[in-house]
Amino acid sequence: MVRTVPVKSLKPGMITAAPVLSKHGQVIVEPYKMLTIQMIAHIEFYGITSAKIEDGELPPEAIQSIADTRAAVDGYSHRIRESQEFQEFKENYSKKVTFLENSLNEFITKNIPFDKDALLNCTLDLFSKHSTTISMFDMLHNSRQISDSTYAHSMNVAIISRMIGMWMNYNNAALETLTLGGLLHDIGKSRIPSEIINKPGYLTESEYALVKQHTTLGYEILKDHNLSPQIKSIVLTHHERCDGSGYPMGLTGSDIEDYSNIVAIADVYDAMTADRCYRSGICPFEVISIFEREGLGKYKPQFIMNFLEHIANTYINNDVLLSNGQHAKIILINKRHLTRPVVQLQEHEFINLENRPELYVQSIL
Repeated sequence: MVRTVPVKSLKPGMITAAPVLSKHGQVIVEPYKMLTIQMIAHIEFYGITSAKIEDGELPPEAIQSIADTRAAVDGYSHRIRESQEFQEFKENYSKKVTFLENSLNEFITKNIPFDKDALLNCTLDLFSKHSTTISMFDMLHNSRQISDSTYAHSMNVAIISRMIGMWMNYNNAALETLTLGGLLHDIGKSRIPSEIINKPGYLTESEYALVKQHTTLGYEILKDHNLSPQIKSIVLTHHERCDGSGYPMGLTGSDIEDYSNIVAIADVYDAMTADRCYRSGICPFEVISIFEREGLGKYKPQFIMNFLEHIANTYINNDVLLSNGQHAKIILINKRHLTRPVVQLQEHEFINLENRPELYVQSIL
């Protein structure tokens, strides 16, 4: 079944049922393509008002097209997962996540205090073995193959939060606060039924309301324990947003502590790269597009821009697939438009994507 959807209602993951054409008949998106944030922005740029979308069971052509696209972009992740570096990371990561899970479970169920230094060291051990940012982000992205549990997510958030702190030139005490805050930020989920936490589909309104309680539940778990006020604040307020749209208190701007805002960015980034079925390859430019589209105003500018610039800059000299199917290499990041770098085609031609709105980086190769 095919339905016509207004452009304003297009969502990532939808499948085009027919070519999306400009007013002059130019093909903007081919049929049977799975929409991403960048594709939707691309359609909007051309002033297109609607698109035909598959609804229900997909035809064989759509299934094949999606498989072909995923095969093209999965090559990068496959090479990482086959590398010796990742094999070593995989073994170490599994041990660290298990240690975190056991430590927190004993604390929650038996009231056995966790060893803060041991938790810090297990995170730092993973961190120290990957000196480059691109290496760490690649390892974390592909760690979905190892574990996608709340504990794995917490480990990832701790590592990313610490990385942001390092980019901000924070001292060691602040980095430790961010690391422990990341490890503990979702501890309140231990009080939410596992069938809701692990539900694969959309949550009902009542289920989502229950999940939102994990911030206050986590604070209640930790409030009487020997942890810094900043760590307890991270647990309570990592879902607050600068525009007042967050929870549990609807705080705005400067009312939100910096540490909480940093962990919020790490938390959302890790969720983005884990939960979206339409993003099968590592594409930092898709992540940046999502942050831009869903509201840079939700996070403090000094943190979110620093984070996004570093993500973009780590992929300089990487090969990419452009939206028109051409292969290119990223040469320079445009600070004003992070998703639109200067690239070099295989024919040695340079293209500034800032001046070519009809093109965008589709995936890292």
